[in-house]
Amino acid sequence: MNIKHKVNFKNKILVFFLLNFLALAIPLFASDFKYNIEKIDYNFDHPWSSATLPNGNILITELPGKIKKININTKEITDLNGVPKVLFRGQGGLSDIILHPEFENNNILLISYSYGEKNKNTLKVISAELSNNELINKKTIFEALPYRRSSNHYGARLVFLNDNSLIITSGDGFNYREDAQKLDNHFGKIIRINVDGSIPKDNPYIDTQNALPEIFSYGHRNQQGIAYDSENDILYSNEHGPRGGDELNLIESGKNYGWPAITYGIDYNGSIISPFTEKIGMVQPLKYWVPSIAPSDMIFYNGEMFPELFNSLIISSLVPGEVRKISRQKNILEEEIIFDEIKGRIRSIKLSTNGSLVLLSDGPKGEAYIINR
Repeated sequence: MNIKHKVNFKNKILVFFLLNFLALAIPLFASDFKYNIEKIDYNFDHPWSSATLPNGNILITELPGKIKKININTKEITDLNGVPKVLFRGQGGLSDIILHPEFENNNILLISYSYGEKNKNTLKVISAELSNNELINKKTIFEALPYRRSSNHYGARLVFLNDNSLIITSGDGFNYREDAQKLDNHFGKIIRINVDGSIPKDNPYIDTQNALPEIFSYGHRNQQGIAYDSENDILYSNEHGPRGGDELNLIESGKNYGWPAITYGIDYNGSIISPFTEKIGMVQPLKYWVPSIAPSDMIFYNGEMFPELFNSLIISSLVPGEVRKISRQKNILEEEIIFDEIKGRIRSIKLSTNGSLVLLSDGPKGEAYIINR
């Protein structure tokens, strides 16, 4: 399967020409459409992601290693049993959670987390069956290699494509950024596997010598958001830059997204990572941010509750802590701040089955919000 850009060549050129200016040229403004915000009366411990069950109940992962279930009617909160042991250190811990596309028939969840010890750990993804309030039949379907000594930049976001293959973001491990340009490891990669852990036969490097066949794209830093437009078969990711240079990318099979050979950011100590912002054979971002906004999660909104958001990317950010709507209007990317009543570092935004949204704020006393009509 190849993820295709659905914009014609002429429009591609126009968009490409504008990319270098959009980050600064388009003013931000707050949207004024109507919505309700319901805050859950509970302090979550570093909440990281959520998934809404078909009955409306919400699962929330906490980085230290718990999954909370919120009864949408009573707001009662229950801990799930059988959650795997995680490495809660640095940026690591229990991370993303999504439902299998056929969840109503098989009750299967996909869960990502950091696993191992302080100086030898990795990103792991499992499938598990939800039975009442317990995870059973847990199976490891992906383990990032090699293990690392750091506890940062795991990526760890998950999304399914139309063919039920699973996309996994795997970050560069912070100390291993040069490996993002190599195909013999999982640092700085986007991974595509089947839900049983096998490799799709049309992955781009399946027949490439010394390349890992599960790699879908490479040259990434720390991809904290992954979103899929299922109607048009378009995959997007966002990723943290260093100081500046956060990116929104359109992901295509076999493409190199440049990190760290090209970047719009500088290192945290002010030094130059690369003098180049573009090179032949490396994909330019759809948009980049200088200074950084620390994008943390992303969805493509195709729900019915908010027609004002339809066919837009919704991105949560940690700095200064905002939710942004990005849409294309006549081949120009427009950016709006939405839900600006919610303050703090916004860790996650997810689309519920009824078209409402679930937002999570970061930290040891993190909060959960349901946004609906």
